[in-house]
Amino acid sequence: MTVSGTMNDMAVPPDSTKTSLRQRLLARARERWPQLGDVTVRHRGAFAYVTGHRPDGTTMPLFRLRYNGSATTWGFAIYRASHDDYENSYLPSGYPSGTPQEALDCACGLYLNDYTAWLQPPTN
Repeated sequence: MTVSGTMNDMAVPPDSTKTSLRQRLLARARERWPQLGDVTVRHRGAFAYVTGHRPDGTTMPLFRLRYNGSATTWGFAIYRASHDDYENSYLPSGYPSGTPQEALDCACGLYLNDYTAWLQPPTN
């Protein structure tokens, strides 16, 4: 018997989703964040931990994603350098989950000091 909310109850992303996650994040980093030389993703259960790598060799933990059964929508937690942990957070859209690209933009806006990443285009 498991207790609700434990690691045993969480869905684990399939390998194809893990691969597409890394591809999406790398593509977005190349498109929007030239300050990053690389992005790595480490998986543990339902979680994906995303780290940015600067060309000078500096590494920056950025955020954690929680897999909820969808390759396109993930729960978001920002890395808090002041506490060396991750805290569930809201994306600029106002939602606690979204695309991996939204999560990358949100975290890089903070850690690379480019708050324009948080601006949402107008909707009709």
